[in-house]
Amino acid sequence: MSYSTLLVEVDSEGIAVVTINRPTKLNALNAEVLADLDDWFTSAATDSAVKGIILTGAGPKAFVAGADISQFKELGPVEGKAFADYGQGVFNKIEGSAKPVVAAVNGFALGGGSELALACHMRVASDNALFGQPEVNLGILPGYGATQRLPRIVGKGIATELILSGNMVNAERAHAIGLVNHVYTSEELLPGARKLIGTIISKAPIAVAFSLEALQYADLPQAEGLQKEADLFGQACGTDDFQEGVDAFLGKRKAVFKGK
Repeated sequence: MSYSTLLVEVDSEGIAVVTINRPTKLNALNAEVLADLDDWFTSAATDSAVKGIILTGAGPKAFVAGADISQFKELGPVEGKAFADYGQGVFNKIEGSAKPVVAAVNGFALGGGSELALACHMRVASDNALFGQPEVNLGILPGYGATQRLPRIVGKGIATELILSGNMVNAERAHAIGLVNHVYTSEELLPGARKLIGTIISKAPIAVAFSLEALQYADLPQAEGLQKEADLFGQACGTDDFQEGVDAFLGKRKAVFKGK
């Protein structure tokens, strides 16, 4: 299926590269981009050809340089809440994906663009990347999840400073505070993201999906999170992939996982 704002390529390994394709607008988010992302991630959830996902932006300047500010002129209190609710729903779908999602941040990731990267399971960045939540400069606050996801990733103190100041951080600083996993040159960004996703999708698919689910519970009280982990561990022990993994380890051979 083709999309007006997305370019999608799925290789023979099952790695899907999804590129937000509005380079003349620095890939700014608008209703059409959100609808396309919503539709594609819904389809990818049941597409056996897709094993792992890389999300990036078209052109050399931006991953996503924020929301399309022109649409803000129409927002009042009711419309603003609906605007935030819809974007959060799309980003929740990305975060809740059972297939690993890596944001390959190639330039500006500001406002909603930063929040889109935060919704991905991992982030890698080019050395010219810049992250920021500049919403306070517009008289608003982040609405697509930064006030919740950013503190969980970098800690409350740093997140508070970034959100209240509106200041940007470069790739080196983003790596130092744990916002990104790896920093690459622009030329090595996608190969680096592919290597990371390739390593992950070589593992047992059910184990990866269960691990991603368990990580979603990391913000629960620890006793509840541990119980969720134990429940998922038990389910994993009932899979064919578990038996294959144990047999392969004991037999000193490479496991062949089938996602069953």
